[in-house]
Amino acid sequence: MKKIILMLCVVLTSWTTFSQHSEKREKIKSLKVAFITERLELTTTEAQKFWPIYNTYESKKDEQRRMGYEKRKQISEEMTEAQARAMLKDFVAFEKERENLRSNFVENLLKVMPAKKIIQLKLAEEEFNRKMLHEYKKRHDRNNKN
Repeated sequence: MKKIILMLCVVLTSWTTFSQHSEKREKIKSLKVAFITERLELTTTEAQKFWPIYNTYESKKDEQRRMGYEKRKQISEEMTEAQARAMLKDFVAFEKERENLRSNFVENLLKVMPAKKIIQLKLAEEEFNRKMLHEYKKRHDRNNKN
């Protein structure tokens, strides 16, 4: 009975932690949506066409990031020359996929918005990321002082 209660506590704690992490991720996503919408001055029509394209791109980019992480974990000092060559070939193909994803994203955006706004999007994303990093560092420094 104690084992069951302990296991239940562990599961609930893990679920709560995951839930909090998920809530933070959703909050950041909402802030990003608002930030980009404001910076690009998206019209209602543009926003309706833009966000599905952007969200699809972001999902695919996240998946590629996870795949890249998994590939990097496979690197080993003990790999053979043949394994290293195969891995290099795989890395080159992976980079081409990333490049194609970005190109397709831009091509799809050009169908729904002017090129100038696509350039502004890149700048807005960079600015948002800088602000998030700055906020993270500020909170991290504040927590380390306490």
